[in-house]
Amino acid sequence: MRRGAYRFRLTVLVMLVVVPAAFAGPAAGPAPQPVAGTWRRLSPAPIAPSVIVSVWTGRQMLSFGRAQPDPPWSVNVATASDSGLNAWQLLKPPPGPKGNYEGRYNAVWTGTEMLVSGPLTFLAYNPATNQWRRLPRSIVPDGIVVWTGRELLGWGGGCCGDASSEGAAYDPATNTRRKLARSPLAPEQRPVGAWTGRELVVFVSGINPADGKPWPAGLARAAAYNPATNTWRRIATLPEPGGTATWDGHELLVVGGGAQGRSVHAYAPATNRWRRLASMPSPRPHAATVWTGRRLLIWGGGTIRNDGSLAIAGRGLAFDPKANCWSPLPWVPLLGRLDPTAVWTGHAMIAWGGTRPRTPVNTGQRVFTDGAVFRPATP
Repeated sequence: MRRGAYRFRLTVLVMLVVVPAAFAGPAAGPAPQPVAGTWRRLSPAPIAPSVIVSVWTGRQMLSFGRAQPDPPWSVNVATASDSGLNAWQLLKPPPGPKGNYEGRYNAVWTGTEMLVSGPLTFLAYNPATNQWRRLPRSIVPDGIVVWTGRELLGWGGGCCGDASSEGAAYDPATNTRRKLARSPLAPEQRPVGAWTGRELVVFVSGINPADGKPWPAGLARAAAYNPATNTWRRIATLPEPGGTATWDGHELLVVGGGAQGRSVHAYAPATNRWRRLASMPSPRPHAATVWTGRRLLIWGGGTIRNDGSLAIAGRGLAFDPKANCWSPLPWVPLLGRLDPTAVWTGHAMIAWGGTRPRTPVNTGQRVFTDGAVFRPATP
């Protein structure tokens, strides 16, 4: 295995003008105080992937992506970072197609392997042996992908006007794939949902991407799948479509939905009821999120200007669902960026990578190799 360690060193950055998260709201009183905690910068990574996914193994962050220098081309890349040593290592190059941009990936950690799936990539990596293995082609659909503790579940997906309503499960222990029972859901390219520990909960917009018209009313807009019984059940529809979903151990938090991208709702599977929570101070499309066990941490992404254009956010957000309040994260000495990757280690958030449009417009994008670790005073 080729190894390259990059030791920590301080770097002075010239900060571009960014739009900070707005915390002014209708309620009177002082602005929320930043979440107590500290940032520590990471040394630069040895790769610069513009599309990337990461998992936490309990000891290391494994990252898989595709690098795209100018002129456009792409190569498979993978790295590992140990937050304690603050060092990076190049892993054994993964097999798979080169020269074809694949869009996005999904990745999960099984306890022994990182499973990576994409339109053309179906791989498993074992860090103990530094070996890759190919998985059965099209192991699961790429709309929403979760790890149940035993299987990789995938449902929905599609591209270019197509949308799927099919699902599949992959068992890495037996290297077998099975189709999920037919769902009552309308097809969806980018469904919203999460694994609750018992069910895969899925919400769809109900809009046909081919013509922009609603799917038939008889098709469900929300359903939950139980792999133990291979059955679906219809559930209460998401009050406002869109956003990202996180399971907090009791409820499914859906953050960043609605027409303005700021709505927050919580869904309780036990009662099949929704409740509205405090709206986001500002929308955060293209951000990275992690759940700490107490808070939802959001870093990177954009904010929306008054004219509707996207500006790069310069500060992270934290949401405490028990207190139902938003707070800013402390400032970090990094440039804001879109689509960073992040993992939660059990004590800290590691965030790195991402891209930023170059100026003037239509001159490509900057791909970042730096990152930082945020350790809350109280996880």
